[in-house]
Amino acid sequence: MPVRQVRQGAENSCAVETVGFFRTQRLGCGQTFGDGCVEGRMNGLLYIVSTPIGNPEDMTVRAIRILKEVAIVAAEDTSRAHSLFLQFGIDTPLTSYHDLNKDEKTPVLIRRLHEGQSIALVSDDGTPLISDPGSFLVTQALASGIRIVPVPGPSAVLAALSASGLSNEAFVFQGYLPKTSTQRRLVLEALRSERRTLILFESPELIRSSLEAIHAVLGNRRMVLARELTKPDEEFLRGTVEEVLVKWGSGLLEGEVTLVVEGNRQQRRKGLTESVKKR
Repeated sequence: MPVRQVRQGAENSCAVETVGFFRTQRLGCGQTFGDGCVEGRMNGLLYIVSTPIGNPEDMTVRAIRILKEVAIVAAEDTSRAHSLFLQFGIDTPLTSYHDLNKDEKTPVLIRRLHEGQSIALVSDDGTPLISDPGSFLVTQALASGIRIVPVPGPSAVLAALSASGLSNEAFVFQGYLPKTSTQRRLVLEALRSERRTLILFESPELIRSSLEAIHAVLGNRRMVLARELTKPDEEFLRGTVEEVLVKWGSGLLEGEVTLVVEGNRQQRRKGLTESVKKR
């Protein structure tokens, strides 16, 4: 459990609590000074902990420490989290937390936080809330006066972008495209004039239909398909959309896919021209 140090002065004076590196203060009358106190009781912290996206060696020292210290870990898939925990000697209790049980589990977790227990939220891999469940818990925790502490780490978005060779000055993360062709096209049409680099997630079974939709709506842009990031069989397919379609072939390969697609070059040139004229 996190180390807690509390200093209390005279009646109705301000109490100071330290949890790890974080300090919260409360007033003896039950009012809150900053975050972390409801009716005179110190709240726990809600940690948003990033975990490896494929390679266990990417687990951070801080993430391991936090996962060992908290009272409980809310995981998207407890079996996957348990396998990860075994590798790092983490024996903290696990509870499932996903879109199907969030209405039931969120009040329970909020209550434990108000009781002073710190909780960590993890997803199957990478950073929670990035195309993963957890947003509802964070929103409700903030509304309840709970302090949210991010524990950054591996990110498929940044890993793919950094190795793509495409512009990384600014980018738009779209997440997963809709599964239906009509909705997928509508989303892509909204991105057609976007000058910034586009980053999307996709499952192997839908990658061909998504690439075909990207080609039809956005055109034959330069792009990179990143598969199995950080794993031994990591793969990058580079080229135009048409070239990547050929390289992907008709077979179904395993592993989640991250797509990095060039922004609208005509819009980018137009923006640069307008910027120069204003000077």
